Amino acid sequence: MGLTVFFLMFKINGSVQMERVLLYTFLEVSSDCKFREQLHSLQSQGIVPFPKGSYGYDDEVELQTDGNRSGHLQNGELVFDPEVNEEVIRIIAAQLAEIGDQFDKEIKARVVNDLAQHFLNENLSGEEITQRMSEAVEGLARAIPSDMEQEKAMLVLAMVLTKKIANTMPSLLQRVFSTTVNYISQQLHNYIVRMLRE
Repeated sequence: MGLTVFFLMFKINGSVQMERVLLYTFLEVSSDCKFREQLHSLQSQGIVPFPKGSYGYDDEVELQTDGNRSGHLQNGELVFDPEVNEEVIRIIAAQLAEIGDQFDKEIKARVVNDLAQHFLNENLSGEEITQRMSEAVEGLARAIPSDMEQEKAMLVLAMVLTKKIANTMPSLLQRVFSTTVNYISQQLHNYIVRMLRE
């Protein structure tokens, strides 16, 4: 199954499924995740689109962008390979989580606490909080020396910040998760697509 098909399966209904799955899996495989119970509850709330072990896609899944189903033809029939997709995303997420463990030590508690305060502020719109997340990630990317490409560093930093905020205040997980998905989708979507094609 080609990675283009893999990518298409995560753009179902024009949403940000790819980013959700990547972030969820990153958090799930990260060390020092103190909010596993809250993380798994994201599935039951429908925020993360797949039950553990499969993505739950079936042959009725449709793409809203062009009307075509995602999959590949085998003997003239459309076939889906969710297991392949899960394995690919887990491998990528595990690699990013290893990098995240290195970055984790470099992120000061003050940065995490300041960002957490923004998430606690009910008066801030989703757009404003996403902007705060973007500013925090960009500041950390400048402050932490790294020889990796900037987009990868920013992706990992955003996901590590999500983990650190949720470790500090597990009740914020849903709001932080959604904000991080929005940030990644807006700022790093094309980078993720390129990464999946490698």
